[in-house]
Amino acid sequence: MLSRIAESMFWIGRYVERAEDTARILDVQTQLLLEDSSLDEDATCRGLLSIMGVEDEPTSAVGVTMVLDQLAYNPSSPVSIASALAAARESARRARETLSVPMWEAINTTYRAIPSGQFHAQRAPGIFQWVRERAALINGTADATMTRDEGWHFLMLGRCVERADMTSRLVATASLSHGSPWTSTLRACGAYEAFLRTYRGLETDRGAAEFLLLDRLFPRSVVFSLNRAEQCLDNLESAGPRAGFQNEAQRLLGRMRAELEYRSLSDVLHDLPTEMERLQRACALATEAVTRRYFAGAEALTWQGVV
Repeated sequence: MLSRIAESMFWIGRYVERAEDTARILDVQTQLLLEDSSLDEDATCRGLLSIMGVEDEPTSAVGVTMVLDQLAYNPSSPVSIASALAAARESARRARETLSVPMWEAINTTYRAIPSGQFHAQRAPGIFQWVRERAALINGTADATMTRDEGWHFLMLGRCVERADMTSRLVATASLSHGSPWTSTLRACGAYEAFLRTYRGLETDRGAAEFLLLDRLFPRSVVFSLNRAEQCLDNLESAGPRAGFQNEAQRLLGRMRAELEYRSLSDVLHDLPTEMERLQRACALATEAVTRRYFAGAEALTWQGVV
């Protein structure tokens, strides 16, 4: 497959997943601010910015309006939903000849809401529901219309790496928060009902962390996402090596998954923020390794906030 097309498919997967996960996070956190008057709005909003990796936090008080502009509406912000959808559309345009017509239309129609002003005209929580529905439409259309060739595996690889990264950010933030943040974290991941069924209604912080990190059956857990990313990389290699792994991305993701699975949960939870930072760094390094191995001949991307 042409490296340009492969790269575009990889980033379509990442950007659509990023837009959906950002909408999930904002939906839950803004709803909590409305329902619980005891929450510190400034601290909660700074936590949201921290989740998304915004390093230059403002020195003045931060409110919901400013956060929504930074993380949802502003197309010039590299961490916003609008920016992610625009980047996904640009990636789709670069790979237009390989996309099915329904998939291109799903991505393009979603993006057109931004320059038309329709996206900015919507308000929370309607905008978050709209983003989740559009992401589900794009992913469902891809699932129904794409052959399971290299393009599919690059799309799934991007989606799984991004999902593992975003889940780790949520888990790290929950571990540092006061009160009972795990319920909102589970809801942000769409995991609350699945968690209650798995643990038979017994809610504990330890159980929630275990479910989001280590559950092998829930599709948004870190271990599930890393394992699926490894499978995609294995499928992209024409002939696997008889010993070890020559694919650096596969080695990085596999080692991170094994460390999470085979260490005791107590060891992982002992310093959860540090462990999640290691996971995010592994995802970033794996992305760089994928770029070097598969996309070396592609035109360099100029978009921001891709790792």
